[in-house]
Amino acid sequence: MEPQLSHRVADSVATVVIRHPAKRNAMTAAMWRALPPLLDTLAADRSVRVLVLTGEGGAFCAGADISTLQGSPQEAQGLAVAAEEALAAFPKPTLAAVRGHCVGGGCQLAAACDLRLAEEGALFGVTPARLGIVYPASSTRRLVSLVGPSAAKYLLFSGELIDTERALRTGLVDEALPAGGLDGRVAELARILVSRSQLTQAAAKEFAGGRTDRDAHWAAQAAGSGDTAEGVAAFLERRPARFTWSAPASPSS
Repeated sequence: MEPQLSHRVADSVATVVIRHPAKRNAMTAAMWRALPPLLDTLAADRSVRVLVLTGEGGAFCAGADISTLQGSPQEAQGLAVAAEEALAAFPKPTLAAVRGHCVGGGCQLAAACDLRLAEEGALFGVTPARLGIVYPASSTRRLVSLVGPSAAKYLLFSGELIDTERALRTGLVDEALPAGGLDGRVAELARILVSRSQLTQAAAKEFAGGRTDRDAHWAAQAAGSGDTAEGVAAFLERRPARFTWSAPASPSS
């Protein structure tokens, strides 16, 4: 199988699969370049309400396939950062479903998702110190925001791999699942997120990301959306809510 990113959309959930099983789903240069436009396409699809990122088979992503990266390490790193930032900017909830290796650029991608669910036996690592590479400031800040300064320094200074249990304790992982339980839980959580208000999710995603100057914007969106009235009515009538506000393709729209 040629290394590639594949995707499918079903029941309002877009699933993007990293496929390069011969190298634990390491990302080739072409795969790094393909991710941002793919995310743009899925962001513009009004039927998509949640995105799941996962790897083929028994690994999430072992980082970059060095053999395919031409030019300087900085150029290669630039491809990874562009893909990471595109994923972080995706305007709808994103879930990383992790089994096996989640290392280097793979850990960057997982950290850029809103939530990370991992199966027991997964291994996480941030490995630039093994290669003498300076980890990007944006990626470092994102890692620190998830695990705190001390755990981030441990990962960055040592390049050591940590297991699912330690990743859960540090905050790098939100839920740890027993073997065989990952797919079912990801599907369950995705269904829950699909059923909730995109208005609430989009505003929360912006605010949690550090943007605090848009209260008036989101108040206006809420006033014109009908989601609040529908949510209250559904609660009083004891029925599932039918929210209609749809997230724009760009989080700043």
